[in-house]
Amino acid sequence: MKLFYAPGACSLSPHIVACEAGIELELCKVNLKTKTTESGGDYTEVNPKGYVPALQLEGGEILTEGPAIVQFLAEQKPEKDLAPEYGTLPHYRLLEWLNFISTELHKAFVPLFWDGSDEEKQHAKQNLAGRFQFVEDSLNSDYLLGSDFSVADAYLFTVYSWCAKVDVDTAGWPRLKAFAERMAARPGVKKAMQDEGLI
Repeated sequence: MKLFYAPGACSLSPHIVACEAGIELELCKVNLKTKTTESGGDYTEVNPKGYVPALQLEGGEILTEGPAIVQFLAEQKPEKDLAPEYGTLPHYRLLEWLNFISTELHKAFVPLFWDGSDEEKQHAKQNLAGRFQFVEDSLNSDYLLGSDFSVADAYLFTVYSWCAKVDVDTAGWPRLKAFAERMAARPGVKKAMQDEGLI
């Protein structure tokens, strides 16, 4: 399988999941501004949406959208327990977190990364402060679903790491800080970050 990624972007989440699962991926870096791959190809021919991640499957099909990709990867290695069993309440808690991170955290960063106006940036930071406070208050264990790592943690770690890049104040979130430190110490996270040149 081939993962189309941009270093440190939301594609880091499925990259982490693959490393945690022990799934070997071919990596293809994408320039998100020019929409080209590192070999010079037109990335929109891979993913017409123009953003990462995209996962090319063994048969050539392309799977897009991070929350779908991380669940797909987890199901390739069920023995790794990266996602709760389908049909159980914990499974729906996982979906709940993936949706919250995608719609309420990830998308709130857009004005901060893509030249929003000063007013839009200030509004985005206020929104993020409230939403990350919700996560802070909800982190009553080592990980989002309890004591065990899940694919939702890879996504949260990725999105939370953006705070430092866009000057979002994280000082009031000690649980999130401890969570990020736990995550950064995981071998799968280290490998993914090293592969992308982030550490």
